[in-house]
Amino acid sequence: MVRGGSILFIAALVAPSLAAAETMSFSDSAALLAKSCAAEITANCRGVNFDANHLKECLSRNQDALSPRCRSDYLRSFDAIQKRVAARTAVANACAREIVKLCAGSTKETSKSVPCLTTAQGVGRNCLQAMDDAGYR
Repeated sequence: MVRGGSILFIAALVAPSLAAAETMSFSDSAALLAKSCAAEITANCRGVNFDANHLKECLSRNQDALSPRCRSDYLRSFDAIQKRVAARTAVANACAREIVKLCAGSTKETSKSVPCLTTAQGVGRNCLQAMDDAGYR
């Protein structure tokens, strides 16, 4: 009984770190933003380029006009976008050995090696995790 409780306790401690490694896709982030903030974007951000930086700046500048749902979801959405971008950047570091040895590629052009990395045999655990976090697999 104590052993089972210890295993559950350890699993509870590890689970948040595993969930934190996952990132929301770009399309899911955009869908969340559209669902929660469409009216606010239309009313307050007319004429603003719809790239992440300009849109986040517009919504931040107009926080007084945002609904509570939009206010919480837009921060979550942009945070998810930043995490996904960082995860894609991390692939070059986590997969440097595999890119060079298994895919005969260059770490300066990681995106060209992604198709190879997803199918190659012998890709390391850290590389696989980085590719999962980046949404490549």
